[in-house]
Amino acid sequence: MKDAIIERLTRYVTINTQSDPNSDTTPSTSQQWDLLRLLEEELKDLGLETDIDSHGYLFATLPANVDTKIPTIGFLAHVDTSPDFNADNVRPQIIDYYDGGVIQLGTSERYIDPEVFPDMQKVKGHTLMTTDGTSLLGADDKAGVVEIMEALHYLVKHPDVPHGRIRVAFTPDEEIGRGPHRFDVQRFDADFAYTMDGSQLGELQFESFNAAEAVVTFEGVNVHPGSAKNKMVNALNLATMFNQRLPESEVPEHTEGYEGFFHLMQLEGNVEKATSQYIIRDHDRTKFEGRKQQLINIQRDLNARYSYQPVNIVINDQYHNMAEQIKPYPHIIDLPKAVFADLGITPNTAPIRGGTDGSQLSFMGLPTPNIFTGCDNFHGPYEYASIDVMVQAVQVIIGIVRKATEY
Repeated sequence: MKDAIIERLTRYVTINTQSDPNSDTTPSTSQQWDLLRLLEEELKDLGLETDIDSHGYLFATLPANVDTKIPTIGFLAHVDTSPDFNADNVRPQIIDYYDGGVIQLGTSERYIDPEVFPDMQKVKGHTLMTTDGTSLLGADDKAGVVEIMEALHYLVKHPDVPHGRIRVAFTPDEEIGRGPHRFDVQRFDADFAYTMDGSQLGELQFESFNAAEAVVTFEGVNVHPGSAKNKMVNALNLATMFNQRLPESEVPEHTEGYEGFFHLMQLEGNVEKATSQYIIRDHDRTKFEGRKQQLINIQRDLNARYSYQPVNIVINDQYHNMAEQIKPYPHIIDLPKAVFADLGITPNTAPIRGGTDGSQLSFMGLPTPNIFTGCDNFHGPYEYASIDVMVQAVQVIIGIVRKATEY
């Protein structure tokens, strides 16, 4: 299976499927269709019924091979890769046996140094796929795509493995936060699902952040600085004052675990007008709502100092903590935990300090936890995939559908 995974992952990652946050189409880039069409053909070659819509949501069905009533289980992965780094001309390299040392990335000046990335020790002795240092790898989430395809291939070739009806979805634009926006839950028609979009071995994630974006605009009064006394209002100073009112310790670089934060993503402008873009994150819904209120309170306090309203704020929720929708159905988590136990994998249920498509899908009526893929250092040239852990991820998918017949 390792050779098959390497071959399939190599084919998929060399297709540039980078998404574009500035596009208003779905998919946001035309090249995502290249992988979607390839997957459609490969699914048909396996004998699966496929269904792809005009927005690039590719669904497929593997019918049940048992007569008993078993829930329909879905498995999802996204085909797009991050816009954070070059995704063109991906040239993966294979390390047959990682000895735990520094990995030279192609002929570039970049290295994966375990002193910088200490989690590399967890994959010592594994076969790895890395970049050549000039691009990201795209294992986020093409590793998940590979694992689903390899599991389907195994199940088709081994009809003696009992399973219920299985639904598969390959989706666009997860990396720009739009993955579920046009996902038709009714058309997908599964009782629950799993995204294969995690990282290290053992990750089983069913808690995510509550997330919102805040765009704050500051309207200044631009007067010649030579005659500005008691007249000028500097929009850039307003933006600085606003940010300084936020708790200094509640930022990404000073938080972990269940701790939430405010994150200033962008600040631009001039004396006359400035704009700040924030993201707001917290696992606790009450604290999350409190964070949004903090921004509104700062806006109110600053506006009270002026004869006009120089500070305006627009807050939009992005997704909520999927635990609210998953915890009422403990079997959705108990099932993969039992498979992990069979495979000798220790589950890591630490909360996601972010979100997955499952965060939004769970609130759309499809409870969707997240499972590891065996990859790490996403969105940049230091990304890698452990082929050994990918094999285990395939075994988890097969184990879930098999064990579901026993429940």
